[in-house]
Amino acid sequence: MSSRLSLVGLLAVLLGTTIASSANAQESADAFSSPATAQPPASAIPPSTASSPLQPESDPPKAAPQPVAASASTVPASAPSPTMDQVVDRAVEREQALMKMLKTRTPFIETYLQDLKFVPHVGPAAVQDHYFLGRMDLAKGVGRRDYLSKNTSFEKHLLGGFARLYKIEYKPMGFSWMIYADRDDFNRQTYDFKYVHREFLGDVRCIVFEVSAKKATGNGRFRGRIWVEDQDYNIVRLNGTYEPRPRNAYFFHMDSWRLNLIPGYWVPAYIYSEEGDFSYGSKDKMAFKAQTRLWGYDLHKGQDSEFTQVLVDSTVKDESPAAQDAAPLQAQWQWQQQAGDNVIERLQNAGLLAPAGEVDKVLETVVNNLLTTNNIELPGPVHTRVMLTLPLETFSAGNTIVVSRGLVDVLPDEASLAMVLSRELAHIVLGQNLGSKYAFSDRMLFSDESTYQNMGFRHVPEEEAAADQKALDLLKNSPYAQKLDTAGLFLREVAARGPALSALLTPHLGTGLIDHKGAVDRMVVLMNSAPALDPNKLDQIGALPLGGRVKVNAWDDRAELIKITPGAITSARGKMPLEVTPFFPRLTRSGAIVNPTATANAENPTPSN
Repeated sequence: MSSRLSLVGLLAVLLGTTIASSANAQESADAFSSPATAQPPASAIPPSTASSPLQPESDPPKAAPQPVAASASTVPASAPSPTMDQVVDRAVEREQALMKMLKTRTPFIETYLQDLKFVPHVGPAAVQDHYFLGRMDLAKGVGRRDYLSKNTSFEKHLLGGFARLYKIEYKPMGFSWMIYADRDDFNRQTYDFKYVHREFLGDVRCIVFEVSAKKATGNGRFRGRIWVEDQDYNIVRLNGTYEPRPRNAYFFHMDSWRLNLIPGYWVPAYIYSEEGDFSYGSKDKMAFKAQTRLWGYDLHKGQDSEFTQVLVDSTVKDESPAAQDAAPLQAQWQWQQQAGDNVIERLQNAGLLAPAGEVDKVLETVVNNLLTTNNIELPGPVHTRVMLTLPLETFSAGNTIVVSRGLVDVLPDEASLAMVLSRELAHIVLGQNLGSKYAFSDRMLFSDESTYQNMGFRHVPEEEAAADQKALDLLKNSPYAQKLDTAGLFLREVAARGPALSALLTPHLGTGLIDHKGAVDRMVVLMNSAPALDPNKLDQIGALPLGGRVKVNAWDDRAELIKITPGAITSARGKMPLEVTPFFPRLTRSGAIVNPTATANAENPTPSN
């Protein structure tokens, strides 16, 4: 038991084991690198006119070669410091290079939006939410293929209902379009560029320009600021909106961030959008906050090469016991594991599941703690994986437990994580495995876009009730037995906000925490035994804001835990449980120079005015 508990200290650091550490986890150095004022960033609703730059183009994507950075040896050892005009020219060139590089990419794009209403003594509060998930086709424009059903009844159930709040229908394509300032005409002929100042974003020194369209250049032109890093002169951040807006449509404000995930290129990763003025006398009829995330740029890299040759490793040996035939119980376990492996492989290939990594190790440590302290020996190991999507859900495929990124994000501490994992572990211990049909590989032959229609891991009510009871037994005999108040508080927070956040809380593949009316129907005993939820009690953290735990590498889909730094909470509004918040990633360089004509800035680090 001691060996399996050895990582509890690590978990205490990464996930926090007390309410006090949960409070400190509200802010992260990586997510919020500076206390800058939140800017209204963005989502655009595309007009239906042919001239609109938001009009999608649907040319099919092509196989993509891995982008290769130019050798650093091709860069001159020294060069004169460029002028601001030269910086703008290079930024335009690099933007065109980025668009060209991304033409063969089809990344995932996920948008989650909360409609807001001002509530006295509370401030802006979510009253409804919406969720969009799809793949972008960047071949010639910004096309999009959505993963969620367009069926009205299904949409109403899964997306929180489109009640047309504020008479606005949110268009997923509008959020997709905001990865660029201007897909077609980002140049000096269309835009004016005005130098503002220099500024650090994390470790990266940037040159900031105000950008506005020249007169009579058309609708939907970018207006705002761009941040250009001062080494290769790539745009790393866009902040503003589009104007003039067409009739019967809106362009929302956006704050779009890019990350240097491959040498020489800064790829779009995050977009924050916000609208609404709650000051006295404001006549705004629309208010919302939205987060858009992109990932899976390199999803299909290298798959074609796997079929070019067959390699046989003669050193591989069967390590099973001398009695080669499996006993019935072992055979059943192996069959379930085969089904689970097929599911995991299919979800990862589809870009919905992160590759195995450090987050899985943390989750598996909690699972092993539960098994060890309850003296349970299973025929084989239980594994865990992280699904990259936001809605709060869990499921088990064979003997692998899958937890959504969004759920890991908002859990306040390790005991709450143990509560979530204990339910799926209970299903496995009780033999309530689902998905054995997926042991037949032909059942994996479906398109990525139809994943949600072809997979599902939801138990009948009787099995859910049995798993709840077994999970409670596992927790009572575990190291988390005396720390379950925070788990109960998390469920109370979910119950309090459930009716307004049905899109966030409705599962797509597995099991959620609420019923169809928004009431908590899982582990209710823990919720009822927890202290009363008191929003004004600053050291009581029921749930973290969205994005509080996990960050995803947009290029290769790796999930990592965000390093937590203390942050003081001075009011109830600072807790922001289950709320959308702005992005402020700490920018760093990959370390390579891609543009052979770019200046090596070691001797002349900044351009001249």
